[in-house]
Amino acid sequence: MTLRTNDAGTAIHEIWEHDVVPQLVDYVRIPALSPAFDADWEAHGHLEAAVQQVVAWIETRDVSGLTCSVQRLDGRTPLIVVEVEPFGHSSTNNTVVLYGHIDKQPEMEGWRDDLGPWTPVIEDGRLYGRGGADDGYAAFASLTAIEAVQKNGGCHARCLLLIEASEESGSPDLPAHVDALAETLGDVDLVLCLDSGCLTYETLWLTTSLRGLAGVDLRVDILTEGVHSGSASGIVPSSFRIVRQLLDRVEDSETGAVLLPSATVEIPGHRVVEAKGVAAELGDTALDDLPLVDGAQIVPSSIAEALIENTWRASLSVVGADGLPPTARAGNVLRPYTTLKLSLRVPPTGNSAAVLRELEETLVANPPYGARVTVERPESADGWNAPALEPWLADALERASQSAFDRPMCLFGEGGTIPFMGMLGEKFPDAQFVITGVLGPESNAHGPNEFLDLAYAEKLTNCLATVLDTHGSRST
Repeated sequence: MTLRTNDAGTAIHEIWEHDVVPQLVDYVRIPALSPAFDADWEAHGHLEAAVQQVVAWIETRDVSGLTCSVQRLDGRTPLIVVEVEPFGHSSTNNTVVLYGHIDKQPEMEGWRDDLGPWTPVIEDGRLYGRGGADDGYAAFASLTAIEAVQKNGGCHARCLLLIEASEESGSPDLPAHVDALAETLGDVDLVLCLDSGCLTYETLWLTTSLRGLAGVDLRVDILTEGVHSGSASGIVPSSFRIVRQLLDRVEDSETGAVLLPSATVEIPGHRVVEAKGVAAELGDTALDDLPLVDGAQIVPSSIAEALIENTWRASLSVVGADGLPPTARAGNVLRPYTTLKLSLRVPPTGNSAAVLRELEETLVANPPYGARVTVERPESADGWNAPALEPWLADALERASQSAFDRPMCLFGEGGTIPFMGMLGEKFPDAQFVITGVLGPESNAHGPNEFLDLAYAEKLTNCLATVLDTHGSRST
């Protein structure tokens, strides 16, 4: 059996236009915040609503050998598990894992007046709203690719689609779910993940590395209650100044370099070459979509260096704060405490647990002025560095890109984290990985005006179908 690529493309277009897009519009309306941003997620029921919507759609699809269930573990978010038996060739023990998630980031401020996180709007081929691109489309695209393969002369190995609901919280529930699925997973030799990004919308972009993550809430207490700044400033140190001193232990404020030895790794030479190739492909305008204020400049001196900084070097961000009143309500008070939420991106081959330990120890050691320094809500997730592509997969991806985009495939490292990839890479060291996604220029995942480029997502689905069929044919 040979996949009729043109017919599959037509089928995918029809499914996207008539079935997937309306589903994504409804999905955007669901405020399915990840547990880190909604402690009462179970009571609110939004994650469950997203689960039920996706499951209901899956159960309507005419896919041979499909079974769909929701795995539930006490105290954890649910996991959608879709199993599709091998199609078009004799049974094989190999498993293709397809991955996505349905939980979302919080609303964020700054949306255009006519847009909103839970208000789906289709404009110029883009679906605006939270979660459509990150990562609600993945479940629909994955099953659509499988359906197109079956209906158009193709074949595929056993497929296991896993859609989790805690990825935006660092996937704390996923290890338990994967352990519970140990027998179901079987022998995984191919992983397809649609939760990454692309640097343009003109070709297929394959993610070759992901950074890890180490994070804590850093709290500094110096007073038991606020006091008049005119009475105590200059005598009692500001809690914010103490926080600044502690951050200087972790980061060089002039350069942004992270000072923790555990957060520095040797960058593989072929990744440097890869970054230079991507820079040449993108040109000098590659970062022009960053919403910098007038006159602002980026830190790296070149596009290639920017790509390396964003993918293979550690970086620290302060992503939240407590203890600071809004400026309109801020009196002349020496505040009792300051809390900052720290997010430290770890290089792909770094040990995130070791970085987290060093981060905690560095922050709490010898507190300035005897202040009470505590770190709370520690989290860590390892990054991932892709194994070399086997020839059959490299060929399949190149053919898929040429067919869908009429351009060669491109490789690049990603600055974000997908904990599931590091976990599966460790469990299945011989597996091949296809990590890609739709988070391209201006798509603004996690921020205001997030959008899904519908045409790109459809073309990516075509590429997925080609890879599934090639893998299936190879297993015959």
